[in-house]
Amino acid sequence: MGRLFGTDGIRGKANQPPMDGQTAFQVGQAVTRLLKVEKRPLHVIVGRDTRSSGTMLESAVAAGIASMGGDARLAGVLTTPGVAFLTLDTGGEAGMVISASHNPYEDNGIKVFDGKGFKLPDPLEARIEALIREGELSGSAVPAREMGQVSHIPDAPSRYGQFLRECFPKEMTMRGIRLILDPANGAAYNVAGNLFARLGADVEMIHAQPDGLNINDRCGSQFPQDLQVRVRERGAAMGFAFDGDGDRLIAVDETGRVITGDQILLICAKSLKDRGLLKNNRIVSSVMSNVGLAQACERLGIERHASRVGDRHVLSDMQRLGAVAGGEESGHIILLDSHTTSDGMITAMQLIAAVIREGKPLSQLADRMRVYPQKLINVAVSEKRAISGVPALMQAIQDVEARLGARGRVLIRYSGTQNLCRVMVEGPDAEETARYARQLAGVV
Repeated sequence: MGRLFGTDGIRGKANQPPMDGQTAFQVGQAVTRLLKVEKRPLHVIVGRDTRSSGTMLESAVAAGIASMGGDARLAGVLTTPGVAFLTLDTGGEAGMVISASHNPYEDNGIKVFDGKGFKLPDPLEARIEALIREGELSGSAVPAREMGQVSHIPDAPSRYGQFLRECFPKEMTMRGIRLILDPANGAAYNVAGNLFARLGADVEMIHAQPDGLNINDRCGSQFPQDLQVRVRERGAAMGFAFDGDGDRLIAVDETGRVITGDQILLICAKSLKDRGLLKNNRIVSSVMSNVGLAQACERLGIERHASRVGDRHVLSDMQRLGAVAGGEESGHIILLDSHTTSDGMITAMQLIAAVIREGKPLSQLADRMRVYPQKLINVAVSEKRAISGVPALMQAIQDVEARLGARGRVLIRYSGTQNLCRVMVEGPDAEETARYARQLAGVV
């Protein structure tokens, strides 16, 4: 078994290690054992997205929790930020999400939140992994009289929806705003439409009929093409595409143009700054962010810090540096004044609030940032050898960087959740940028 935890929990092919029933059971056991040292009694919130493998893994995790004397409270289909909210709202010691986020239905994953609604730090994940690897869980299940219970939270979506409504400014209404929503046939499908409709918007949903196999299938934040078409056809003010577990957001403006996560972060940051709420006048974004974000922040007088890739690393730097806004180009936007983790629906509401406050369409707000051409190519790899230890690749990178000079940059890194090497090139010209990316991908 390789390393269990990646940049966003555990990921793998469903019904194969580490995403099989046995490992899920052990993860439930390990989380419960780790937390029961500190507090008793203990209960853990468990939610999932709409994948066909979700119920099997949910049952295995819940069984592991109960076998160690913890109570598993099942929220059913709920977004990742929804599970974080319920963990806080119910006083749970932990929250666990069965989801592989934006990956196809064949994959699944497990994410863990602590009792404060934050994703577990690396040292705690390492302790969970050690309990499983070192066989310390074998024979450690509690006696029958001490076993925990498994129960359901039937009103989980409505409780989360109420929390979301309270995140929208009370003095505002969405009345007269036409929205198109694409929940990617994922976990946001049972909350998003009702949320925005109750706030007054004229809502139309697409890709909101999950069947267990169609999550993220040519829809949602990874594939916004259908959303772009529908926004133009319906004359909508904007469209929002979520990923399978609802923590990412990609927006489409009234012209049908895709608005990136970097542009969304800038709009939210400026709105906070204008109201004196941008703590320390600082945002955090990852090293993958477009160079245009740094330029726009400098122009607006906002300090930007670049973190490692992954929303958990963005959050860690936000907490360390005292920032309330951060995010990634992929659409993970963290607004700590509203929630402990990235939440696509909260981000969408803040975009709408910014449009209302400024009285300008989304396209104009997004145009404050120039998006430089960026080409990303994913290359399948059989092993993740240190890039610095591949001389041919290092030479190719140096050659491209020399040609780009100050006009662009190269970033090559491995995916934390898949056997992929991500080759990213950014430059002033789309054709030139794509050519360099193809060259580097060929070397990989």
